[in-house]
Amino acid sequence: MHRTSRFVLTLILFTLPTCTAQPAGGSAGFSTRAWRALPVEESYAFVKALSEGPEPLRRDPAARPSAAEVALPAQGWTLVIANSAGMVLRQAADNFRAYLDSAMQTKLELRTVDSLANWTGLQRTVVAGVRDQMPGCGAALKNPKDYQIVVAADRVAVCGFDERGAMYGLYNLEARMNLREAPFLPRNLNAVRHSLYRARMTLSGLGWMEWPDKYLATIARYGFDSIFCSVYRNPNNAPGVPPYWDKIRSHPPGKMKDLIHRAARQGLDVYTPIIYRFDSTPENEEGLRKLVRDIVREFPEIRGYVLLTEGFFYDKWFGAGGHGKQDLREWARQWAHGVEIVVEECRKLNPAIEVLPWEYNIDFRPEQVELKRYFVNQLPRDAIPLLTFENGKGYELDGERGWLKDYAINQVGPAEVTAAQIAAARERGMRAVYSKADTFASWQFGTTPYLPFPYQWYARYQALREHGVDGTMESWSYGFKPNFVAEIRAWDSWSEAPPLEELLRQVARRDFGPGSEAKALAAWKSFSDASRLVPDTGPNWGTCNAVAAPFFFKKPKARAMTLEHSWNDQGLWSRESQLNPHWPYVPARLFLWPDFTNRINVADRYVKPFSFPVFQKYLALAADKMEQGLQSYREAALQAPVRKQVNAFREVLLAEQLQRMMRSEHALLEFEDLRYRLGNSRDSAEALRLLDRMEAILRAEIARTDASWETARRDSRLGYEWEQDYIYTPETINEKRKLLQLVLDEQLPPCRQELRQKKASGCH
Repeated sequence: MHRTSRFVLTLILFTLPTCTAQPAGGSAGFSTRAWRALPVEESYAFVKALSEGPEPLRRDPAARPSAAEVALPAQGWTLVIANSAGMVLRQAADNFRAYLDSAMQTKLELRTVDSLANWTGLQRTVVAGVRDQMPGCGAALKNPKDYQIVVAADRVAVCGFDERGAMYGLYNLEARMNLREAPFLPRNLNAVRHSLYRARMTLSGLGWMEWPDKYLATIARYGFDSIFCSVYRNPNNAPGVPPYWDKIRSHPPGKMKDLIHRAARQGLDVYTPIIYRFDSTPENEEGLRKLVRDIVREFPEIRGYVLLTEGFFYDKWFGAGGHGKQDLREWARQWAHGVEIVVEECRKLNPAIEVLPWEYNIDFRPEQVELKRYFVNQLPRDAIPLLTFENGKGYELDGERGWLKDYAINQVGPAEVTAAQIAAARERGMRAVYSKADTFASWQFGTTPYLPFPYQWYARYQALREHGVDGTMESWSYGFKPNFVAEIRAWDSWSEAPPLEELLRQVARRDFGPGSEAKALAAWKSFSDASRLVPDTGPNWGTCNAVAAPFFFKKPKARAMTLEHSWNDQGLWSRESQLNPHWPYVPARLFLWPDFTNRINVADRYVKPFSFPVFQKYLALAADKMEQGLQSYREAALQAPVRKQVNAFREVLLAEQLQRMMRSEHALLEFEDLRYRLGNSRDSAEALRLLDRMEAILRAEIARTDASWETARRDSRLGYEWEQDYIYTPETINEKRKLLQLVLDEQLPPCRQELRQKKASGCH
């Protein structure tokens, strides 16, 4: 490149918005105070907390009922159910009593009766049943999971369309008490709530097959009715598909049956995958029929089967766009024939079983609308297509067009291809349309347990309703962990949900204390605005691992075994192991590896399809918008009552870590771009300017990494995504910190000295 052009590019680069303008750790005073208040957690501490122990104390000792409320006293009331109640309602009654005892310091005695016909005559009672048992109640209930709550001065009645409806009614009482921080309910409440979804499923947020009873109960409390397990493994342990799915671990004997039965007690159904390579030969077809029959007969309680193309595919598997010149319409016809076989065999044994074909990896860019419609049109009408909601959604930044490359929340959705597929399914009169639609967390920030972007999430909830989605899978491998966004989602999954602003104000008052509502809502608005600006939507390192991603100036020494002089091929071995021996702490795709020959600018390549300046501009704008929200969020936490401060501090630190992820990504991309330009520079004066900027980036990143390390030590949820277990831990952040210091202290100075000598001698 001509020297003048390179100098102009450098000036442009240096005048772009920079993510290093803000203090690395946000408000230093806040961070110090928060870190002192929060204990250091061991890795997986959150797993233990969600698996064991009672419901945490939620009652505000200062709360007093208003004249418009009914208060359950500390003791003296009874919970009444029918003798004929099944296991779902009995378990929900036990859970409800345990909740009141632990969370609200209120004891209910359980009493069973032969009949609930005189329920209106009961006093000092919470009564729960189904509409056929409670005359005069539940007439407006229409479908499974619907419920009615009727509150009088000395009685609370919960009437479900079915036992699940009664269960969700009891859990809605808990949700109301959680917001009120006391066992108080609105006097004269008469709420009829209709379930808006046939199915809401999630994956475990703890681990691949980790579903302890307490956690299952928590999932039901958040409005889910089913779980998906386990990823990439047939429920009967039938062999998977080489070269990847045959390496998935097997279930221990009896594990799946035990899980199905324990989930059923908590009112949860189970969906599982079917893993099979279909090649359409008669022998292969009969093998698939036998596999389906074997599974359905062994596990008759399984509600449905997800046929994800990552594991259930025709002939050979390929990632999005990896099909080469293969005719995908032929592939679609053959794949759909495999789906048809599964549907046929399921319907022979149980017509109620749901078969959910999910062609996730078929090219989802906006221009593939007709191809994706074609896939839906090949499916048997009795199948229920599971459509990825947002992937492929097109969007524009400064005139440059991009699309969502993976699960993301910067765009609400649906993608152009998904909208077309929904329309095709409706035109064909298919049983229903389900969607993989994140509603509280996303792979876009896959190492964060939830994303505090409630206004953006709510826009997605509205879009799901507007497009008539009947059922949802609301997480993938990052799974579910309790959080206030999922709490909003639970409310929104039934009719008669309070307005969003009202719900958020109640959450803010509960979590930050009276008087902080405006500050918390302003923060959530800014965070939601920031989420719309983030341009990085890929499945790799950026917004997932940037706080722990290394900055390389020179090719580092190996930290694990290498095969550079072996008969084994290092590249093939690394691809198989997914580990780079020079940074073996995470899969190689989860950090930025430079081209040390300086032939390729890998930073520029990473940001495609956007140009480097545009990508960096919007990443910086997103981080700045996060900072705007953090200012009021920190204020809300600092003025929180003492008993609320620990939780408030954790909420702020999580948001700060999100912002640092954006700033660290921006810094690393700029650093690598400068390193590449430095390696190709022939002007020592220009090279020194580049080096000065790199040093400034390193110093800011060291401070930011210190803050990331302190925060990760105090929240074991951060960095966890069980597909890899931890993507980052405090220990890996510490390795990054040492590397940054090494580059700053030992690698940059000799380079600077050499450049100065060249400049002094007149060499370029």
